[in-house]
Amino acid sequence: MTADRGEPLFQKLKRPNIRYLFLATLIGVLAGYGAVLFKYALKLMQWVFYQHTEDFVLFADAVPLWMKIVIPTGGGLVVGLVVSNFASEAKGHGVPEVMQAIALRGGRIRKRVAAAKIFASAVTIGSGGSVGREGPMVQIGASIGSSVGQLFKTPSAHMRTMVGCGAAAGIAATFNAPIAGVLFALEIIIGDFGVMQFSPVVLSSVTATAISRYYFGDFPHFDIPSYSIVSLWEYAFYPLLGVVTGAVALSFTRTLYWFEDRFDAVPIPEWIKPAIGGAVLGGIFAVFPQVFGVGYGSMNMALVNQMGWQILLALVFVKILASSVTLGSGGSGGIFAPSLFLGCMAGGAFGYAVHALFPAHTALPGAYALVAMGGVVAGTTYAPITAILIIFEMTSDYSIILPLMLTCITATVMNSTIDRASIYTTKLLRRGIDIEAGRERLLLTHLLVKEAMVPDVVTIPQSMPLSRIIWTFKTENAPYLHVVDGEGRLTGIISFRDIRAVLREEALDQLLIAQDLATLNPVTVTTDDTLQDALDKMTGRGVSQVPVVSSGRESRLVGTLTESAVNAAYNSAIVRREIADKD
Repeated sequence: MTADRGEPLFQKLKRPNIRYLFLATLIGVLAGYGAVLFKYALKLMQWVFYQHTEDFVLFADAVPLWMKIVIPTGGGLVVGLVVSNFASEAKGHGVPEVMQAIALRGGRIRKRVAAAKIFASAVTIGSGGSVGREGPMVQIGASIGSSVGQLFKTPSAHMRTMVGCGAAAGIAATFNAPIAGVLFALEIIIGDFGVMQFSPVVLSSVTATAISRYYFGDFPHFDIPSYSIVSLWEYAFYPLLGVVTGAVALSFTRTLYWFEDRFDAVPIPEWIKPAIGGAVLGGIFAVFPQVFGVGYGSMNMALVNQMGWQILLALVFVKILASSVTLGSGGSGGIFAPSLFLGCMAGGAFGYAVHALFPAHTALPGAYALVAMGGVVAGTTYAPITAILIIFEMTSDYSIILPLMLTCITATVMNSTIDRASIYTTKLLRRGIDIEAGRERLLLTHLLVKEAMVPDVVTIPQSMPLSRIIWTFKTENAPYLHVVDGEGRLTGIISFRDIRAVLREEALDQLLIAQDLATLNPVTVTTDDTLQDALDKMTGRGVSQVPVVSSGRESRLVGTLTESAVNAAYNSAIVRREIADKD
């Protein structure tokens, strides 16, 4: 005990738990200043493009039509060049790239990503891109966390916590919501609520929030309306609002990836595509300036009931189009703010409808707009806890919790039942990466059967009598005999269990042949199947090995794959990954 008291501070910092808390604080400081820099960069870029820094709806009428078209086009061209030549990870909304880095690269993110994302997103949003700044800040913070982890040679087992610290700090500093930042990192980025992850993430989130509040003050982004439940009957409308916001979220996700597919299919250089998207976007906000950039000004108007239901409803469709064009063409920005915008407009329109039908039992439309913001976020990200806490922290009003819970859970359950992938994991699935299956499953999906199969198999002809089958089992010491036809094609498989019932029937030794005893049309795998596919077939049929056939038309028997061989291949892949992580 005495020795511990006299231990120098630098020796205590070498203890793993203290060391990671120190690194979390450092990440929080850097990510907090990253958020400050990013906010100033956004204002600077908008001033460069339009000589104004306030919300676009306030000066849209003073901007000539040609500028509304040319400036987003030019901004898209700049972003396309940055993404194509400097850091491809800066394209899109950023969070899937962070999740991919954790799943496949041990949380390692290139150091240049933070700088590229700050510049590309600032240009996109400043020139009018209809996206948010929260997604970029997640990627910027995660890149900072990864860089700090690599600098201090953090083991791969703890790198994802460092990345999560950066992501939490980015969300917390951007939204002025430290609790939501923590839950976002744990719920979406890390996927683990353990104590070893929780403490550093909390410390990083609090540190970044303190820095953000020092520069920008402790106030919400929105003009929050006073909220109260008018009648207990009103609770019946919030599950219905959850269905509406879930449908809006699902439409946003599918439209976004539809546009991404369409732009990917166009046979032109990648760096030109964001410029085309910018030109289309310019035409959109020339008519609907409300969808310019992040759109906080328009959301404030909806929350305080200053917009009619017609424009609220129209903006739902226009915003889906504008954000999908921006991101689908290769722009850089997040989906969090568009989700909030869509929820605000859809909730406001919903609020107008129910208030017109039941004026004595319902609140004003702004209240439903506020709750629906969380509903669309939950319906796109499948992170209801984060969605609930973000809206709660923005309002600091406990009376909103129950409506938020009803709406967010309904939207999440409905959408996850329709499509198991969120707006983040959908992008990864399209790349062949199944985050929900875990890193271990991903290892087996990158290994082929031909890498682990045993080419030596015991085969017998279809006409072999029972007596010779028994003799083959005795001499070959094989658990299975593979029955083949005259051309070497597999027709069945025999295990010792298949002949046990007739072992003592000597009269059948010459009467029964292999074709009579074999399990016909057994489950097989091909040489080009993945080991994960093979393992799924084994566990589905309850067998410990499967025959391997060639991939061509002939489908000849070429080997066998055992469960132990799959385990050995998996263990070897684990070792190779750990060695690569150390390097």
